[in-house]
Amino acid sequence: MSCGEPHETDCAEVLDHLYEYLDKEMPEGDCAKFEEHFDECSPCFEKYGIEREVKKLVKRCCGRDDVPTDLRAKVMGRIEVIRQGQAPQGADDPEPAPGTRTAQDPSADEAGQAAGGRAGTPAERRSAQDKNPA
Repeated sequence: MSCGEPHETDCAEVLDHLYEYLDKEMPEGDCAKFEEHFDECSPCFEKYGIEREVKKLVKRCCGRDDVPTDLRAKVMGRIEVIRQGQAPQGADDPEPAPGTRTAQDPSADEAGQAAGGRAGTPAERRSAQDKNPA
């Protein structure tokens, strides 16, 4: 997606990091670059607006589920490992929670749903993170 004009910050970079911007998880300098880009690029600004509204809607509709307190720390730790380019640990990883889809067992989501688990879509999982900021 692009308006066809050159920008200091490429549209692909903006869209790749849009949720970091929405979640206020990026440095101030990068936020300023994104805001400048949104002022110049209406397709990216439109995408930002849509994602912001979806995020609000999901939070309003699904924002009441309690999440275990240590889950955020585990998720953020895993994200940091991935950002650093390290391969996730295989044998040392704990068993996934019921209803969690794994590469080894893609049907785990269905089984977890039947057992009352809440794996959900990526948007639903991002919403769960939004409910419990550190």
